[in-house]
Amino acid sequence: MKVEAVLFGVVAAFFGGSAALYGVWSHWDPPGTAALVVAFGMAGLVSFFCAVQYARHGRRPQDRGDAEVADAAGPLEFFPPHSPWPIVTALGFAITATGVVYGLWLFLIGFGVLGRGALGLVFQYVDRGAGPQD
Repeated sequence: MKVEAVLFGVVAAFFGGSAALYGVWSHWDPPGTAALVVAFGMAGLVSFFCAVQYARHGRRPQDRGDAEVADAAGPLEFFPPHSPWPIVTALGFAITATGVVYGLWLFLIGFGVLGRGALGLVFQYVDRGAGPQD
């Protein structure tokens, strides 16, 4: 996942630089600048996720040149059956989308709930290792 993290980091840096240059040259044209800032945020989020997964699990078998097919056999990951974070993330997205229509205050509340849900998904078993099976 290290290669993917670097790749999406470069894409995020490109969109961030493009958003800054476009904003200055277009005198902060809202639609174009917003689209580039959103693209920067999405690429940055994917880069952050890949970097966290690499830090947790290290190199994958497909990243090594001497790996065999059998090295990748076994359980893929632990998926918690009773995790509240998908529901919190969906609720945060719904509140954020509603906030676009009804006002900035609701958007900011929804964005906070959405951010907490996304961080909860990424870090839900960071203190206990790989999950309950340990």
